[in-house]
Amino acid sequence: MWLDRLKIAIVEKDAAALDKLMDSPPQLKEEKEIEEAICLLKEANSLMYALKNETSASMKQIKTNLDFLRSMDIHTSKSLDIRS
Repeated sequence: MWLDRLKIAIVEKDAAALDKLMDSPPQLKEEKEIEEAICLLKEANSLMYALKNETSASMKQIKTNLDFLRSMDIHTSKSLDIRS
């Protein structure tokens, strides 16, 4: 059951489900299940790094976009100039 939920979380790229599954790992007894769990955990680890890198790239792009928008902002005076 746990292995099936782990597979589904990996396929769906569901970081929250992976985190929840890691909080309650089962005691696997059969060698086949242990080997399958190891392979799935390696895949989950790769997925988490990929999601982390994707998030980092998105955040950098947002920062670049914000910097660009701020550079295009027209600075207006906040006080009333009546000297003219």
